[in-house]
Amino acid sequence: MSRFKNMIAAVSAIALSAGTAYAQFRSDAEPAAAEEAGKTDSTVVITLDQALRIALSENVSVKVADMEIKKSEYAKKGTYAALFPQIDISGAYQRTIKKQVMYMDFDMSSLGGGAGAGEGAGEGAADAAGEGSESPSKSNGGLEVGRWNTWSAGVSAAMPIVNAQLWTSIKLTALDVELAVEKARSSRLDMVTQVKNAYFSVLLAKEAFNVYKEVYENAIANFEQIDKKYKAQKASEMEYLRAKTNVSNAIPNVYNAESSIILALWQLKAVMGVDLDMALDVAGSLDDWSQSMFHDIHSSDSLDLSANTTLRQLDIQVEQLAQNVKLQKMACVPTLSLGFNFSYNAMTNDFNFKEYQWTPYSYVGLSLNIPVFSGLKRHNNIRQAKVQHSELQLQKTDTERQLRIAAKNQLITMETCMKSYYAAEDAVSTARQSYDIVSRSYELGRSTLTDLNDAQLAVVQSQLAKSQAVYNFLSAKSQLEQLIGADFIEE
Repeated sequence: MSRFKNMIAAVSAIALSAGTAYAQFRSDAEPAAAEEAGKTDSTVVITLDQALRIALSENVSVKVADMEIKKSEYAKKGTYAALFPQIDISGAYQRTIKKQVMYMDFDMSSLGGGAGAGEGAGEGAADAAGEGSESPSKSNGGLEVGRWNTWSAGVSAAMPIVNAQLWTSIKLTALDVELAVEKARSSRLDMVTQVKNAYFSVLLAKEAFNVYKEVYENAIANFEQIDKKYKAQKASEMEYLRAKTNVSNAIPNVYNAESSIILALWQLKAVMGVDLDMALDVAGSLDDWSQSMFHDIHSSDSLDLSANTTLRQLDIQVEQLAQNVKLQKMACVPTLSLGFNFSYNAMTNDFNFKEYQWTPYSYVGLSLNIPVFSGLKRHNNIRQAKVQHSELQLQKTDTERQLRIAAKNQLITMETCMKSYYAAEDAVSTARQSYDIVSRSYELGRSTLTDLNDAQLAVVQSQLAKSQAVYNFLSAKSQLEQLIGADFIEE
């Protein structure tokens, strides 16, 4: 009798613990899920289109790609500057350490006046040299020329008139800008795919949460029913313990599904570039997207890769290498440039600036440079550029082949997922009917708890398979759209 009382007390404790667990789930798990899954008044609920537009303005990779475009544009403008005159103002000061010595070979008698004249001139020159400190002095039979201080200041200008290599390099910088723009587009396409996958992951996590929540509620209802039968001694202890085990096993699945929603929302906020603490939720469900699967599969039959960002980048790079071949050839073309200089110069032996005599000097001229021979360097550079161009063309052909295989694979995956979805949809309908029949049969005592659990498991598996098929279809569709470059939203 005492043992029977202890059993009754244990049963009551188990029932109380199950009710407490369910109450804890309702009061703790659901509010937490509501806070993260968009059930509070302060939560912002967004659609997929809104999520993409927010990401286009807030995503870090998109901002970096836009900066790369600006950097390429500045580089292009810097190359164009080479076509304009280059004007410089310069100033220089030079202090002579040892003057240059000038020697002259001539007959003194040829100056006229004979030896006397020569001697007189020599004496006069010597007197003049002795009177002025600025006069040149003799050095080992020569004359030192120049002065100790040399000052100069002026302006110079240079401008290319004919420079074919420079013109070709400008075309290369223009292609650099195109490549940067296409890389930015690639970043946007990749970001769009990431946002879509994260968005659909939240919807899948919600579907799983609803399924496991329904399983938990069914387990609680079955436990309460068996608890009543057990108290009335119409159910065995084995059935009672198994029902309690089902409740205990259902709780972790609910919490795991709830955590999946939270993590999926965090991932979505991360790829969107918004604050991770922002109360955010997504609108709709996977069933809403499943309605357009048949239309999507037929609208994606065309494998036009003309808008594929990888192929476009390769096209630009092939054109760059073609221009590089021309650039190497233009190195053999003569160049012509225009130069101009205007300066003032002063040479003194002191630092009395007021007494300086500034002498102007200016010129304007043309400079012609004709390449003749460089040890076959230019010729080998041309051959190397041609090989690089041919190599990249082969890589482009192989890349296009691989992209077509990848696109075809995504199409096959979409078809498989659509078939799986329809099969899972039928399975869900059949499994629910089977569960209802087994449930009523169990209430009448014609089925066992094992039959009921098997029917419940079939419903869960079919529901999860249905949701997973939709998610896989949408994920494959996103990958296909990225491959063909068809899903791009202008900012």
